[in-house]
Amino acid sequence: MALQAVSYRDEYQRSMTEPEKFWLEAAQAVDWVVPPQQGHNKADSPDGRWFADAELNTCYNALDRHVAAGRGAQSALIHDSAMTGRQHSYSYAELTEQVALFAGVLRAQGVGKGDRVLIYLPMIAEAAIAMLATARLGAIHSVVFGGFAASELAVRIRDAAPKVIVTTSGGLEPNRHVEYLPTVHEALAKAGVTELPVILKHRDGFATDPKSLNLKIVDWDTALAAAEPAEPVPVKATDPLYILYTSGTTGAPKGVVRDNGGHAVALLWTIANHYNIGPGDVWWTASDVGWVVGHSYIVYGPLLAGATTLMYEGKPVGTPDAGAFWRVIEQHKVKALFTAPTALRAIRKMDPDAALLENYNIGSLQTLFTAGERLDTDTYHWAGKVLGVPVVDHWWQTETGWAIVGNPRGLEPLPLKAGSPTLPMPGFDLRIVDGMGVEVASGEEGNIVLGLPLPPGTLTTLWNNDQRFLDSYLNTFEGFYLTGDSGYQDDDGYVFVMGRTDDVINVAGHRLSTGAIEQVIGTHPAVAECAVIGVADALKGQKAMGFVVLKSGVVITADDLQKELVALVRREIGPVADFKFTTVVEALPKTRSGKILRKTMRQIADGDDYTVPSTIEDPAVIEALIPVLSGDRPPR
Repeated sequence: MALQAVSYRDEYQRSMTEPEKFWLEAAQAVDWVVPPQQGHNKADSPDGRWFADAELNTCYNALDRHVAAGRGAQSALIHDSAMTGRQHSYSYAELTEQVALFAGVLRAQGVGKGDRVLIYLPMIAEAAIAMLATARLGAIHSVVFGGFAASELAVRIRDAAPKVIVTTSGGLEPNRHVEYLPTVHEALAKAGVTELPVILKHRDGFATDPKSLNLKIVDWDTALAAAEPAEPVPVKATDPLYILYTSGTTGAPKGVVRDNGGHAVALLWTIANHYNIGPGDVWWTASDVGWVVGHSYIVYGPLLAGATTLMYEGKPVGTPDAGAFWRVIEQHKVKALFTAPTALRAIRKMDPDAALLENYNIGSLQTLFTAGERLDTDTYHWAGKVLGVPVVDHWWQTETGWAIVGNPRGLEPLPLKAGSPTLPMPGFDLRIVDGMGVEVASGEEGNIVLGLPLPPGTLTTLWNNDQRFLDSYLNTFEGFYLTGDSGYQDDDGYVFVMGRTDDVINVAGHRLSTGAIEQVIGTHPAVAECAVIGVADALKGQKAMGFVVLKSGVVITADDLQKELVALVRREIGPVADFKFTTVVEALPKTRSGKILRKTMRQIADGDDYTVPSTIEDPAVIEALIPVLSGDRPPR
């Protein structure tokens, strides 16, 4: 007799009325050194702390315990590189051995409990190994996306103050090799820590000779061969597991801190109940370890659950074609895929009829999950039609670490609605409020806020900056966490997320600060003033558009200016910004107080309804921009 599916609404209600009981029950899925007796402790920090009396080791839970349970021969991690054509599968026993040895390498460099390890790696297996090895020692990792430029890397080095950096020769793109060592060298110089040890995983085909740079190189393979394996170090549940930097509206990155205990509990609950993934299932998150999705659902979530996680080095198109994802699903018998809508739009653009899908048998696929940006209805319907499986959008943030709004497939399935990631997940008391903090009516757009305390697994603070944590998230609306997104709920309670309320834009699932891009553009000698907005883009969700006012008397062609600004942003922010569009204007529209009307500009560019604020300084300026914004925008 089939078991009755657990009701989402019952689980959600339990999480609201008995949160401590709910999460203490969920915590039983973790192997604790000291099990928790208390749920939420309100006294430890502004939002309190979960499981403050407990101890564990996250790496042990992700690896060793599965080996101890007799499943050491099961595949833990499959690395599939479309760039090299090579694949490698690590069993749980093999991965545990590699992680224990690399933890020994880190320990030999002086890394211990509470120390930071900065990881600057592409999508290679060593990235997961380095993360887990850091956690094994009770240390704190900070993974920086390999596409970031030296200045961005330097900021993170200064803030996290790591004991060691782990990197490789470079990353592989479809048409080029990206050298990492010159970037690391420049970043260390900018951060003023040139003596920091750099553990280097050598990759063939890169031009930079490590000996040519003034770096304290430790060769990964040599050190691993001589290492003594390290045992898991117990830490408090409230001790930090990692720091992950996210863009701030001022351009200064915010170091989101994730703890060990709440993180393990939340990910174990979500991987089973939201994604319907369990031991032995093959799970694929097509993202990057540099982003929160890679942390939660390439590395920790599936391994904590004893599943097989797939790590893919490649693109949805161009490696070699728009059938790349279907090849991976067929070859590895993937049960569920989690990717960004950008990937689906790229595949659709190259293969609108999904003709390449006919070459593959993807019968193993049961669900397609998307997140990272809003899933447009056209892509939602296209993917559902060609794949023949549920397309499940969900919405969350770097700060929360897991879905705020979702459709939990491991519980009783909920009806899907195009354009909505469905309903608030258990633990999240979601409200829509106006600027005064008053809840708005159904269907009315407002600020999306979350009642405190937040559930386990969410951010506990910002690294070395408790006050910014309070100012950024908790002080705007008393008793609530400010998501920074706007949206509404329909009569069924379904949430529709409309976009950011600040000036952070979303390019292919990557959150980037327009302020940071403006800061770079403003350094060009010809630029007097600038504004950057994110406009809707059919492929990447948003693209950055720059509007610049030239200094008086400056003579430069529009083509030359655009080329120089593109190169400048690429060098200082990185290719991930995808900055390509610049327009020279006579003036920028502003309020009388000097605030640039970025929101109004964005609405005009996107073809949305807009109202020019009554506080505008000169209406003629916005009128002059209308044909530029509506006519010269990138194609949607």
